[in-house]
Amino acid sequence: MNYLAHLYFAKPTADSHFGNLLGDFGGHRHVAQLSEPVKNALSNHYLVDKFTDAHPIVKEAKQYFSPMRRRFAGVAVDVVFDHFLIMHWQRFSDQPLSDFKRNSFGLLNQRLAHMPPRMQRVVTSITKHDWFKDYETINGVGDALDNIADRIRFANQFTGAAEDIKRHYNQLDAAFLAFFPELIAHVKEFNTERT
Repeated sequence: MNYLAHLYFAKPTADSHFGNLLGDFGGHRHVAQLSEPVKNALSNHYLVDKFTDAHPIVKEAKQYFSPMRRRFAGVAVDVVFDHFLIMHWQRFSDQPLSDFKRNSFGLLNQRLAHMPPRMQRVVTSITKHDWFKDYETINGVGDALDNIADRIRFANQFTGAAEDIKRHYNQLDAAFLAFFPELIAHVKEFNTERT
């Protein structure tokens, strides 16, 4: 899953928000200097990723991307699932998305000084420019994926993934709605951040 989903699964604390995103920024390399709550949140991040990557619905969703983009289909599914989480937010949260974002951004900023440098840059950009606003539209998702394609260190044909998303929008939406409740149940079952 992508950044919004990881924050969705975080507890409403600064340590939890920090740890739940840290997994995308070399989390294991920093374990020695982390507090227990941050370590537990990092474990939650990896729990979410492992379940997602192995899930048959997610594997099937990757097949909706054309062969030339399939190598990076997992990245595309992660980002488009954040889009669907936004589209269906009221189904999965009692808190308005605008309030959730404001609270999450504030909690992340409380731990900015403790984050690895690349995470600091990304989190500063997420909170300053509200990346999740871009994820509300397929064009915004497409722009985000094209930016990722530009940052890949070797020649690739990942650019234009929004074409595949538009072509299979309804199937991807249905995949998200079938998958996400199972992920919620899985996170609750393992409860890595219990206090």
